[in-house]
Amino acid sequence: MASATNFQNPSWFLSGPHTASIRDHRLAEDEGNPTLTDPYDVLVRISYVGVCGSDVHFWNHGGIQTFVSSTAPIILGHEASGIIATVGSKVDSLKPGDRVAIEPGFPCRRCNFCKRGQYNLCLGMRFAADPASGQHGTLTKYFVAPADFVYVIPAEMSLEEAVLVEPLSVAVHTVRNLGLKAGESVVVMGSGTIGLLCAKVACAFGAERVVLCDVLPQKLEFARGYVEGCETFLLDKGQMDTEVEAKRLLDALSPASADIKGVDNVIEASGAGSAIQIGIFALRNGGSYIQTGMSGRAKVEFPINVFSAKELNLKGCFRYGAGDYELAMRLLASKKVGVKELISSVTPFERAPEAWEKTGKGEGIKNLIEGVRD
Repeated sequence: MASATNFQNPSWFLSGPHTASIRDHRLAEDEGNPTLTDPYDVLVRISYVGVCGSDVHFWNHGGIQTFVSSTAPIILGHEASGIIATVGSKVDSLKPGDRVAIEPGFPCRRCNFCKRGQYNLCLGMRFAADPASGQHGTLTKYFVAPADFVYVIPAEMSLEEAVLVEPLSVAVHTVRNLGLKAGESVVVMGSGTIGLLCAKVACAFGAERVVLCDVLPQKLEFARGYVEGCETFLLDKGQMDTEVEAKRLLDALSPASADIKGVDNVIEASGAGSAIQIGIFALRNGGSYIQTGMSGRAKVEFPINVFSAKELNLKGCFRYGAGDYELAMRLLASKKVGVKELISSVTPFERAPEAWEKTGKGEGIKNLIEGVRD
């Protein structure tokens, strides 16, 4: 087992597929203690880090588009909570001891995307654990972040739950971008963490009918207990004709969908090519589709003629933007969305690869890694 005891700032560095080790990530120091160089930054002592599908992909493949190496390793982790250790001299919104959730992407604030409120599209974005930008992640003892991307959590919220503000913000961004209207129907393809949270947010936004689809019956069983009033549909993994599978889905939803021959909205949260096709076939004319799952193939076959003939509204979805973290925090504080049920396990910091392996095998919903203990 790797040791974190001899370092000022022990951190999990990934240098290749299945190649990770605890090393010291040196920060600016004052009398041997980590300190800050930017007066608008804060230093967060990390409490918990969530394991995301992208972490598993990095662990298995060493990257997605940009890859790590022994000469350019990266600290993993982007879903995180912690306690403020130090604040910069210009920070008045936070203080040492505050319990916080971290928004892990820091835009340039000056480009056209930033100025029009789409900072998640900023070409100068520094996102945690992103080799392309060189921004290290949160699987470390101390993490430096701009104060305005750090959020104080309510007293009744645990630091474990605060980790889930990040994926919940993805779900908020998804449903807001979808343009969901109260009383509409929503089919969610995929019932992993993001799919489940999208379903919960859709309910909070007034969806009349929410249907979760997956190929794993145990996931759908969990979904029925987590998303109150939802319906579930078990996809046939062996069915190669996605149009036939979409018809089977719509037949299961009858009679409510029979008059319009399709559903109002589809949220694709799996990234699987077959699920993308089923979603397009299942939509009514003029319906809306949003792609939030990014764990499948980079290129997929797409039923473009059906998409065009139905005059569908098609949108992409990338992370989260202006106001999404704030709304996610309000949904949690108001109890309209709960996340405690999603936490499946907590792995000690020194054994972080076990959590990546566990998630990669599909064990649990959301697995956490505990921060460095004193």
